[in-house]
Amino acid sequence: MGEPHVVTLRATRVGDLDALFLIERDPVAVEMAAFTPPDPGDRATFDAHWRRLFADPGVDARTVRADGDIVGSVARWLDEGTPEITYWIDRAYWGRGIATRAMRLFLDALGERPVRARVAADNAGSIAVLEKLGFELAATESGFANARGTEIEERVYLLA
Repeated sequence: MGEPHVVTLRATRVGDLDALFLIERDPVAVEMAAFTPPDPGDRATFDAHWRRLFADPGVDARTVRADGDIVGSVARWLDEGTPEITYWIDRAYWGRGIATRAMRLFLDALGERPVRARVAADNAGSIAVLEKLGFELAATESGFANARGTEIEERVYLLA
């Protein structure tokens, strides 16, 4: 499992993007996340996406750090008025409780409820994180997963 880490969040800044781009290009993580940009290696698209996030006052994006090192990101945006969250943790740090701790910090700071999250139905790790945080399965949908090139089942979770 590895040693416990001190997990902190800070508002994402431009200087974090190089590290986040590398983390989000990992082919195993991309396959697991499923719902990704068509080409996770396209830096121009990645940067354009982050420019939109930085400009949107409805988005709260934070960089996840473990022992001071950038290990991922968490974000909240509004989807038809409902807060929706997402996170991405460097695969090298999976299985160490970092995602759960980062999401707990983020949810506590947001204080918004209900909050929705979506996950590929076969992403057992993310499902476990959401369930540990009290999210409950609200629906299943089908959506096109760029990383897999096909429609897959997606689970929609809600934290009331």
